Amino acid sequence: MAVKKILLDDFFEEEQFSLIGIHCTIEDFRLAYLINQVLDLQLKRNKDDVCFTKDKSRFTLFDFDEKQQHVTYHLVSNICKVKQEQNNSLNSLFGNENFGSTTHYLLPEYKKVNYLLKIETDLTINKEKQILNKLLKIPQVVTAYSIDVDTLKTKNNLIFD
Repeated sequence: MAVKKILLDDFFEEEQFSLIGIHCTIEDFRLAYLINQVLDLQLKRNKDDVCFTKDKSRFTLFDFDEKQQHVTYHLVSNICKVKQEQNNSLNSLFGNENFGSTTHYLLPEYKKVNYLLKIETDLTINKEKQILNKLLKIPQVVTAYSIDVDTLKTKNNLIFD
């Protein structure tokens, strides 16, 4: 009897997207506003953050869907600080205090990156360079660069829907 294998790769197309790492110290809403001005977008805060229940981390997410060009932009924070709860809280002069917090990263391979701009389309190299040059013109952005998606170990963290 012949054995027939069905591969899942035949049914699912891998999503094409570009990823840009942004180093800056400003708040997420301020960066979204500045990117909107420079790239002529309309990034808006998504009502649902990117959440991981295992470690209670929440990463802020801004979206814009450009329907005419079939391009979707996602601006997401790469860093999340979660306050640790301690069972034996200390009584002090100022009441009960919880000490410490842990830092979680959406992409642990890029711990120095503050924000990620995910562009869901197949960008040409020239278009990606144009976007990078416009981002680098923002005075609050220290640096921005393309991230090779194929080398990411935690690519699944970038699935937002």
